[in-house]
Amino acid sequence: MGTLFLVATPIGNLEDLTLRALRVLREARLIAAEDTRHTRILLQRYEITTPCIAYHEHNKLTRQADILAALALGDVALVSDAGTPALADPGFELVRACIEAGFAVSPIPGPSALLAALVASGLPSDRFVYVGFLPRQASERRALVSAMADFTMTMVCFETPHRLRESLVDLLTILGDRRVVVASELTKRFEELRRGSLSELVAHFEQHNPRGEYTLVLEGRQVGQRKRDRTKLQATPADSVAPSEAEILQRLSVLRDQGQSGSAAARMVARELGLQKSQVYALWLQQDAEMRK
Repeated sequence: MGTLFLVATPIGNLEDLTLRALRVLREARLIAAEDTRHTRILLQRYEITTPCIAYHEHNKLTRQADILAALALGDVALVSDAGTPALADPGFELVRACIEAGFAVSPIPGPSALLAALVASGLPSDRFVYVGFLPRQASERRALVSAMADFTMTMVCFETPHRLRESLVDLLTILGDRRVVVASELTKRFEELRRGSLSELVAHFEQHNPRGEYTLVLEGRQVGQRKRDRTKLQATPADSVAPSEAEILQRLSVLRDQGQSGSAAARMVARELGLQKSQVYALWLQQDAEMRK
C-alpha cells in the first residue's frame, strides 16, 4: 500500500522546494495537482516526469476514487498551486478518505504564505488564529469579523484583490483602527509587506489598485480595549448616546452632495459627534462602495 504525501510547493520562487519534496515528487507513482498546467512549470524546472492528474475544487469528489486506486499500487503526491496542500486548497476530503481507507498520510513541510506573512509581520506570532479566506458575501464576512472582535491573539486571513478594499473597510468599521500587515507577492520579485493601521491601509488601496492575492495579518484585541459594536460607533463622552450608523451616513451624504472630499467630511462629522475620524471615514468608503454598485 502506498502513502499519500502532502507536498508543499513554492509560493512564488521556484527555488523554495526542499530536497525531500524533490525526491518524493520524482519517486511517487502519481502526482495529484490542483492545476496541472501550473504544476508542470515546476516539474519541468526540475526535470520531473511523474504522471500528473488534476485534483481541484470541482472534481475532488469524483477524482477521489482514482487516487485511492493509485494508492493501492504505490505512493501519490498531492500538491496545490502554491504552498501547503489542504490548507485553503482542496485536499481535506482526500486526506480523510485516505485515513478511513487505511492509507498512510505524510506531510512534506515547506512554503506557506500564512506562516511567511506572520513571521515577517512584526506582530506577535507566539499565538495566532487562522481564519482562511474571508467570506465572499458581505453579510457573512461582517458576521465573521464581528466574531473575531474579541480575539486577543494575532489573526491571519487570505483575501482576493477584488474584495480587498471592502474587507479592509469592514475590518476597520467593526474592529477599530488596529495594526495590520497586508502581504502580497511573497518570495517573488515584487514582494511587499505593507504595514500600518487599518485606516492607513484603507486609504492606500483607495489610491492603488490591488493586484494578486493577499495575506492579511491583523493585530488582536488589546487588554482593556472595548469590543466595537457592528452597527454603532462609540461616542467619546461616557454619558452620551452613540449616534447610529444611519445618522452618520446621512450627515456624510449631505457633505458629499456639497462636494466635500471623504477625508474632509469624515473629519467634520468626527469632530461634530465626538467620534474617531478613522471610523467615520470607513463608513464614507462603505457608502461610496454601495453607490458604485
